[in-house]
Amino acid sequence: MADATAATPAKPHLHPRNPNFSSGPCAKRPGFTLAALEGALLGRSHRAKEPKAKLAEVIARSRAILGLPADWRLGIVPASDTGAVEMALWSMLGARPVDVLAFESFSEAWATDIVKQLKLADARVLSAPYGKLPDLASVDFSHDLVLAWNGTTSGARIPNGDWIAADRQGLVIADATSAAFAMDLPWDRLDVVTWSWQKVLGGEAGHGMLALSPRAVERLHSHKPAWPLPKIFRLISGGKLIEGIFTGETINTPSMLAVEDALDGLRWAESVGGLPALIARSEANLAAIAAWVATNDRVAFLAADPAIRSCTSICLTIAAPWFAGLDDAAQAKAAKRITTLLDSEAVAFDIGAYRDAPPGLRIWGGATVETSDIAALLPWIDWAIDSVAAETIAKV
Repeated sequence: MADATAATPAKPHLHPRNPNFSSGPCAKRPGFTLAALEGALLGRSHRAKEPKAKLAEVIARSRAILGLPADWRLGIVPASDTGAVEMALWSMLGARPVDVLAFESFSEAWATDIVKQLKLADARVLSAPYGKLPDLASVDFSHDLVLAWNGTTSGARIPNGDWIAADRQGLVIADATSAAFAMDLPWDRLDVVTWSWQKVLGGEAGHGMLALSPRAVERLHSHKPAWPLPKIFRLISGGKLIEGIFTGETINTPSMLAVEDALDGLRWAESVGGLPALIARSEANLAAIAAWVATNDRVAFLAADPAIRSCTSICLTIAAPWFAGLDDAAQAKAAKRITTLLDSEAVAFDIGAYRDAPPGLRIWGGATVETSDIAALLPWIDWAIDSVAAETIAKV
C-alpha cells in the first residue's frame, strides 16, 4: 500500500459494534447490560453472611477457571493490581537479593519501588526497551525475581515459563494483570501472581487479586520486613497468615456492585468454555491484527518478535515513510491526531500508545473483545492514518 496523497480518503462503511478498545478499564463482556448487576447486595455490610459469600464466590470461580493449584491461596485485596503487587513487594522482599525485569512502564515502576523506595542494596534491574524482553538467561534463581508477565504498555509478553528454574531458591513474583484469563500461566514456576478485575474479563476497577504459592506463604512466615507496613499491606498478624483474606474477609470495604460485576464476568467466562476459550478469543484478535499488519505498510508491531507479542495489549507503531520523516514532537502530534479521528468517528476509543511508549496505537485484544469488531476497526485505522498523511502532506 502506498502512502496517502493529499486527497482525503473515503471513510469505511462498517463500524465496530463495540468501539471500546481501551487497555483498562477494558470492554465489558459481549451482551452486558446493567441488568446483570441487579443481584448486587447494595447497602449491606461486606462482613455479613450473604455479601461475604459473594466475595468467596469470586475467589472460588476465579480459582476454578484459572486452574489454580489446590495448595495455593487466593484473596481479594485493595487498590487493584497495583495494590496486590505492592503488598507482595513490601511484605516479601528483603530476604534475598532480587532481580527485576523492566521492559515497560509498570515493570519499571516495580523496579523504582524496589531500588528507590525499599532501597534494597542487592537489587539488579534487567532492562529492555519497549517491544523487547530483557535477557531471561541472565536471571539468577538464587535471587527473588519480579516481573510483569505481559507488558501492558509495550505489547511484549513472557512467552512461557520454561526458562524459570524449577529448583529455584528465590520467589518469582509475577504481575499478570493483562495476562490472567488470556494466557497460560505456569503455576509451578511462579510463587506470587497478581491481577485486577478490570482487564481480560472487563470488570470494574479498584480491586486486586493476590495468589500465593506455599513457598510464598512460607516466606511471609519466615521473613519480617525491615520497614513498617501500612494496614492495607499486612498479610501477617501475630506471626500467622491472615487466612480470612483468602476466604472473602477483605482488608478494607469492597464495592459490592463491583463484586456483582466480577461475578457476571466470571459466569460469562464459564459459559463460553472457560480458560481455553478465553485464550482462543484473545489469540484470534491478535491473529486478525497480525494478518492485517502483514500486508500493510502503514503500521508495524512494537514487539517485532512474534514469539513475544501480546494477545491482549496489542501495540503498533506507525511505519509509513511520511511518519518516519517527522521529528519526535511531530510524530507524537500525528499519532494523537490519528486517535482523535478514530474517537470522533466513534469507531475506537482510547487506543493511543501509552504516554511513555513510542508514538503509535494500543488496541486491547482481551477475551471480551469480539474479533468481528477488530476486523471492522482495521480499515478505519487505515483511513485515519491516510487522513493524517494527507493533512501532513498538504502542509508541506
